[in-house]
Amino acid sequence: MTPQNRAEKSAAAMWAKDNASKSLGIRLKRTAPGQADLTMTVTADMLNGHGICHGGYIFTLADSAFAFACNSYNQLVVAMQNQITYLAPARSGERLTAQAIEQSRTGRSGIYDVTVTGQDGRTIALFRGLSRTISGQHFPEEKSE
Repeated sequence: MTPQNRAEKSAAAMWAKDNASKSLGIRLKRTAPGQADLTMTVTADMLNGHGICHGGYIFTLADSAFAFACNSYNQLVVAMQNQITYLAPARSGERLTAQAIEQSRTGRSGIYDVTVTGQDGRTIALFRGLSRTISGQHFPEEKSE
């Protein structure tokens, strides 16, 4: 199995159970080893008292991209710590894209950066996630592969 096939199969297994992301209209656009791109359109239900997208929804999009990136090796991986910095508001009807990229993966720990952009390309938020590998796999696979 190629690393790309493993990443795609891991993503499919996770996506099948990811009701949280699906319920928000998040879409998985691309996955690769240590990477993932997801999109979400801001709806009226996601707006806060300032009339802009609530930061929790932006965080959820970024966190989902982080999850798909760090789970792309057919190992079960969970978040250990996350942080986000909001740089620009997102508006109703705007399509956001979260691109997650692995920065480091050593032993059971990983570091992933996620950039959330608006449809015009401006940076909405920067997210960093620290991951921890736990026991188990997304699908049965021989360890030697």
